[in-house]
Amino acid sequence: MDIYDPLHLQAHIRKIMAFYHPRCIDPNGGFFHYLRDDGRIDDRHHRHLVSSTRYVFTYARYAAYFDEPEYLHWARHGLAYLEKQHFQTRYQGYAWALQDGEVEDDTNHCYGLAFVMLAYATALKAGIGEARDGLYRVHELQTRRFWEPQWQLYADEADSRWRVSGYRGQNTNMHSCEALIAAFEATGDEQFIERALLIANAICRRLAGQCNGWIWEHYDSHWRADFEYNRHDPKHLFRPWGFQPGHQTEWAKLLVMLERYRSQSWLVPTARELFLGSVERAWHPRYGGLVYGLDRQGNISDGDKYFWVQAESLAAAAMLGQRTGERRFWRWYERIWGFSLRHMVDHRHGAWYRILSPDNRPYTDLKSPAGKVDYHTMGACYDIIEALRRRGGGLSVSSS
Repeated sequence: MDIYDPLHLQAHIRKIMAFYHPRCIDPNGGFFHYLRDDGRIDDRHHRHLVSSTRYVFTYARYAAYFDEPEYLHWARHGLAYLEKQHFQTRYQGYAWALQDGEVEDDTNHCYGLAFVMLAYATALKAGIGEARDGLYRVHELQTRRFWEPQWQLYADEADSRWRVSGYRGQNTNMHSCEALIAAFEATGDEQFIERALLIANAICRRLAGQCNGWIWEHYDSHWRADFEYNRHDPKHLFRPWGFQPGHQTEWAKLLVMLERYRSQSWLVPTARELFLGSVERAWHPRYGGLVYGLDRQGNISDGDKYFWVQAESLAAAAMLGQRTGERRFWRWYERIWGFSLRHMVDHRHGAWYRILSPDNRPYTDLKSPAGKVDYHTMGACYDIIEALRRRGGGLSVSSS
């Protein structure tokens, strides 16, 4: 694959989508969330809010980019499931997990609302006009229940009675920033980009100042770093212990995106530092690839290779390479793609393996468990294509 050729990147997106479509579609509502490496459905009964929303993103963005209305139909199908099944009128929130259509986990996660908002924003950008009302409604809900103006950040979770816990996390705010940027792009409403900038400033400058410029994951209710949180559970799906190199690079990508709309002098230099500082420490010295976790001293604490870490770092490298003109970012782009094409991409069936051991072996044949629908990989390719376009490369949509 020519990683500098938009047509090759488009073909890669198509192959990823072909792994999911149409086998992931549940004609009774929503999508199936558990797929084996060969595409077999592993569990037809369990649903997770993160997968439900990310499917809407993948279908809506695919429909808009390739101008294929069928996929817009299925994005609407996914939005309907969000409102008919995940949304709970009893407590006016979105269920975190469902089993056979019944609520399994009624925790209200701000992280989940960020992805509901991203789903609506992406659908609106794709031409689903009725998504506008849903976008503003979810933004209002997220603001009313979780926004803490004294910190200029969102709280993290609440129970079904909307009692907010004492935990605070950067990951929720990172994906809220992502959703707010998408909402601004969909509507042109300045309130969205202004809040995205507030969050970015609070996380990447104020909080990173507690850790010599790096972003820690976990905090208490006063946004003091909690260095012990989940130390006993370092592989927690959404709240792992340690510095997350993938989140440093994902923030770098978001800062470059923000700078397109707000020309503040700190954005690109901070993005540069987050990216370079993390990838240089996180590249596995023997087996290659970016590892999952670093300890407080910057040493590898979790050597596993996650698909999303490679994908988000690819997008950040391309965007920084385009924005700065510095060759070193393109060298990282080539290096990460080299690893990913050798180890992370399933060239036979399509899509990316979710997780590899430190020596690059798959742990299981479950390619797509809850939360993983290749939103990261397809999203990264779209971002890379845009960076190549801005760099001056030719671009046309391939029909192959």
